[in-house]
Amino acid sequence: MSFRQTEFDICCEWGPHGVTQLATSSDVVIIVDVLSFSTCTEIAVSRGAQVHPYRHTDEVAVRYAASVGASLASTERDKSFSLSPASLLEIPRGTRLVLPSPNGATLGLMAGATETLTACLRNAAAAAKAAAKLGRRIAVIPAGEQWPDKNLRPALEDWLGAGAIIHHLQGTRSPEAAAAAAAYAATQDDIARHIHDCGSARELVEAGFERDVELAAELNVSTVVPHLVDSTYIAFNTGNNS
Repeated sequence: MSFRQTEFDICCEWGPHGVTQLATSSDVVIIVDVLSFSTCTEIAVSRGAQVHPYRHTDEVAVRYAASVGASLASTERDKSFSLSPASLLEIPRGTRLVLPSPNGATLGLMAGATETLTACLRNAAAAAKAAAKLGRRIAVIPAGEQWPDKNLRPALEDWLGAGAIIHHLQGTRSPEAAAAAAAYAATQDDIARHIHDCGSARELVEAGFERDVELAAELNVSTVVPHLVDSTYIAFNTGNNS
């Protein structure tokens, strides 16, 4: 029980273990993977697409995409469609897209029956509002990245994204949640620069994907919140929560 933060309304913990510890005692889980799953999903869903999160990128993913009548995102970021937010800007309305990701997609699927949203800087305020409609106890999960040995690498962009959401949530905060909110408060006036200068973003810029970083660093430019319903992210419905 020590790591479940059950004394608080708003909780925050990293990655897979965070989902495992917090999901069952929470009304809502918000997955935050700023570079890039959550940003990609917000962009796609805001344009009328549906996103099927998936763990795998191999032949299993090909079969899964076929089974749900969806296109499979490319593993190459410079292709349409992929984990590049820029690649999804022109996604046609009605597209069903399987979007594999070892971080954000995987964590959303781990949350089980708990109401699950995915959010980023682009829709942080809207995500907080949507989560409050779904329940009082809210777990915010910064996804982080992976080192080459597959161990969790805490990622600044996800910490600040989590803090941006928590900033807009009402209720008692765990120390972990309060720390994330404080990090966001200290950087919000120049958050685009902080995102652009962090390790994850530098890696993308060096690979030629600066536009992806620019899109991910935009703060509260969207009111669309992807909501996981029957293993598919669709736009949160403020009328009936589905």
